Amino acid sequence: MSEQHPIVEDDVLGPLTRAVTALEDGDVLVHDWYAGTVAVDGHELDLMLEGTTPDVIAPLLPRVRETVSRLGTLTRTASDAVVTRFSTGEPEPHELDDAASDLVLETIEAAADGTIILHFTDDCGDHFPDGYWPAVHLGPDGAVENVTVES
Repeated sequence: MSEQHPIVEDDVLGPLTRAVTALEDGDVLVHDWYAGTVAVDGHELDLMLEGTTPDVIAPLLPRVRETVSRLGTLTRTASDAVVTRFSTGEPEPHELDDAASDLVLETIEAAADGTIILHFTDDCGDHFPDGYWPAVHLGPDGAVENVTVES
């Protein structure tokens, strides 16, 4: 990266760089977030932190670190919330267990307001149509505030 978009080095999360997309015509789009990856239990997770400068994303780093450290319980809480949100009644225990194994966390997003959004993929393709994924929004206390479907 350039001096205009310095890399943020974090001891836990690793290097975070300003997100860019190279287009086929050679143009490069610079996004309004920093991106990186972190390995958790042998799985690479994408990180997105909303902000255009290191000073803007710095306050988000502790929250992302804490989220990564709690993923063992957070992912189950989040998958249960997805099933509960889209069930017509009280979900059966096997439905919660199936979702816990079928919904795979792919991205942790930190919004500028401190909300953490966990983006999942449907590993088996039975829960969501192709091109759609559930996202679980966690408030400042780590509790589920909302569940959405994104595309």
